[in-house]
Amino acid sequence: MNVKRRARRPAKKEHRAPRARAARAVGTIEAPDKLVIRAAKPRDTKRVWELLQGLAVYEKLEDRVTGSAQRLARHLFGPRKIVDCLVADEGGSLIGYAMYYLIYSSFRAQPMMWLEDLFVEPGRRGGGVGRALLHAVAAEAKRSGCWRLSWAVLEWNQPAIGFYESLGARLDEGGWYVYQFDEAKLRAIAGEASDR
Repeated sequence: MNVKRRARRPAKKEHRAPRARAARAVGTIEAPDKLVIRAAKPRDTKRVWELLQGLAVYEKLEDRVTGSAQRLARHLFGPRKIVDCLVADEGGSLIGYAMYYLIYSSFRAQPMMWLEDLFVEPGRRGGGVGRALLHAVAAEAKRSGCWRLSWAVLEWNQPAIGFYESLGARLDEGGWYVYQFDEAKLRAIAGEASDR
């Protein structure tokens, strides 16, 4: 059984974004010198929430956004921190973010990392920002002792699929189906357990 847990870790380092190499069949664009990938700070919450809403629009999932910037801040910076966030900061302007958290492999008795969101403003894509964010998340996974970094991508999102595959990511064809309880079913089944 895989259980999500948070481990206390030392403070994160800022990552200077590497200059983008020539993109495969897209052209050559270099990441700006001013780009810094860093851990989100409480003052970034409003902007991260705006970027998150931009991701929801891009994925055509606006109707599923039911959270708030305040709740996100609690989970990012509160006493029971359950998620981490890196931001792409270009001269004081946040143009992208990556949200991730640890999960656990019971079979390997080793942590893994789940990348929940990776988003770059549409007008800033193709310049190495997404690559820099993904490299920084991978560095966090390695620093945390993770053996795997995983994420989901919508099957129609060919630009994202192409981007991930260009970096060497592969589709997990392990024969697993992913199940879930939605909010209503979770409440119902949790209620049944507490009635016993």
